[in-house]
Amino acid sequence: MVSRRNIRVKVMQTLYSLEAMNNELLPAEAVTILKKNLEQSNQLFTYLVYFITEIALHSEVDALQKSSKHLPTQSDLNINTKIAGNEIVQALLRDESFKKAVRDYNLKLLVDGELVKKLYHLLINSPQYQSYILIQPRERLSEKNILQFIFSDIMLPNENFINHIEEYFINWDDDGDMMITLMAAFFHKPGSFNFNEILTNEKWEFAKNLLECVNDKKAYCLELIKPKLKNWDSERIAALDMILMQMGLCEFLYFETIPPKVTINEYIDLAKEYSTPQSGHFVNGILDNIHKELLSGNKIQKKNFRNSTL
Repeated sequence: MVSRRNIRVKVMQTLYSLEAMNNELLPAEAVTILKKNLEQSNQLFTYLVYFITEIALHSEVDALQKSSKHLPTQSDLNINTKIAGNEIVQALLRDESFKKAVRDYNLKLLVDGELVKKLYHLLINSPQYQSYILIQPRERLSEKNILQFIFSDIMLPNENFINHIEEYFINWDDDGDMMITLMAAFFHKPGSFNFNEILTNEKWEFAKNLLECVNDKKAYCLELIKPKLKNWDSERIAALDMILMQMGLCEFLYFETIPPKVTINEYIDLAKEYSTPQSGHFVNGILDNIHKELLSGNKIQKKNFRNSTL
């Protein structure tokens, strides 16, 4: 579920936090921070999915409340509850990993019922919803599309919803783009997710090794970077740029399954997205220069950093 791009972002954020702490933590403590950051991302992702199900299920609450009026109208007695039976929503309600994650994170305590109600009413007044309830029988594509519409067009643009998320998830600002990517992947294959294993063992090892490698090889990476800065004052270069270059160098040197070209492109993209407007070009130039130098000196051996003398 979580891609290597997502992992690089979390490692980058963790390293940035460590810089702010002047790297006073032990290596094991740094790994603990990374693990906590990843767990917070999992919690946020699960809550976004859970909130969609709450909006969908509110149609049954709405139908019950209106039919229970003292003098219900014909309209009150004919509330369409098709979305509550949405096949993907119902599959989530049966999914043991989803139910366990909701319990473990106590997500029911976070839900704002009034906000759910308001967003539900925005949904049912939309042309997309009116089209959805007319489709018979159920179609897999329309079932998926209406939930994606709830997330992208009802939840995300709503200021009250974003305020609600920011109140409970301090990582929203850092993880917002990552959540949009994860939700897109979820909607693409909604039945393939294990909410208790958002990160496979293989990807966790990649995350942990990348963090530990950058911390362990920081001095060597800076030896390679600083001569390439020429007229640049290393103290004035964006902190994230320095972190991204160190991460890139570690992948060059010690991660045998990742081609250098892939590494360079990844860190150019991350620099553009998370650092300054000039960072993509800057990081590209430095990494490409160092990569050529390492190749010419036959120094790219792709050994595990723990076994390398470099």
